[in-house]
Amino acid sequence: MTAVTQAFDARAQASAGPLPPGFLPRDCTFDPTDWAILARQWFPVARLADLADKPQAVTLLDLPLVVYRAGDTVRVARDLCPHRGLPLSMGWVEGEEIVCAYHGLRYGPDGQCRKIPAHPDLEPSRRLKVGMFPAVERYGLVWTCLDPSDETAAIPSFPLWDADGFQQIVTPFVDIAGSAARQMEGFVDVAHFAWVHHEAFADREDPVVPIYDTKVTDTGLRTDYWSSVSNYPRHLRHLAPPDFRWLRRFEIQPPFAAHLTIFFPGEQRLSILNLPSPVSARKTRLFVPLVRNFDTTGDVEDVYAFNAQIFAEDAAVVERQTPEELPLEPSEEAHFPADKTSLGYRRLLRGMGLTFRYVT
Repeated sequence: MTAVTQAFDARAQASAGPLPPGFLPRDCTFDPTDWAILARQWFPVARLADLADKPQAVTLLDLPLVVYRAGDTVRVARDLCPHRGLPLSMGWVEGEEIVCAYHGLRYGPDGQCRKIPAHPDLEPSRRLKVGMFPAVERYGLVWTCLDPSDETAAIPSFPLWDADGFQQIVTPFVDIAGSAARQMEGFVDVAHFAWVHHEAFADREDPVVPIYDTKVTDTGLRTDYWSSVSNYPRHLRHLAPPDFRWLRRFEIQPPFAAHLTIFFPGEQRLSILNLPSPVSARKTRLFVPLVRNFDTTGDVEDVYAFNAQIFAEDAAVVERQTPEELPLEPSEEAHFPADKTSLGYRRLLRGMGLTFRYVT
């Protein structure tokens, strides 16, 4: 190894880590400060059920990533071979190594190139190293963090996921041409039920939103919302007792996680974790793991279909809102009392230092 190569490799090693300091993705759609704040958070990027033998290309915060199985382990890496820039998602996995489809370079669990087929006796340079990110399997999803420097950042909690008697369901993801924050606010907005979801479960003859309370918690914000709006699909409304009052408990964990528990008659519970993962400032991949302790032998496809209907109805709204990003200053939009949870959510985002100013 020459002195020049040694110096070059020393610099590469000194900046070792998933991303170099001050990094921003090419054509980043986020304000640089916002990107740095969000990069320190954990987000889901894939369903475990969708991972097959071939690496899967995903994008988080404008950064192309590759998710793949290597034996019993799931890994997340930059979708970029450092040799000639081909996406590694075009390649394949052999044993614990991901193989680039261009020149057959093989990368191990630490991202270091282990073999150059064109020069089998040459020890690969330390510059031939792929940026690897943490990969955690939780709630049937693969989670990662682009900048794991903040030890206080954590994957959102889901208390009932492993509870006895609850069936775990991970619905197919939904791609939305809108911002994660807009989707989040729509999920916790109770005034839109009668107007957006009237074909699924709500009723335009019952649009009134009773006054409700919210409170700040250690992890974010909690709202207990009591109303007469049934959560049964329209054809099953007769299952609710007369004059039944429905409790929907929203627990927001910023920046982009909202846990909704719906209290059905008796001890029946449906618990949903709404997880809009920011592909870019204008694109979102929504993951929705949920659990229920009733109808646990029912057709899961029915659950998929009902959720697909709900989130398609929401997406049609989110994708047409102006401005595209969520305004965080209260004076930028008008409000009414039913917006209490939304305004609390916006305060949480401002408290994180986010601005949601577009760059491109």
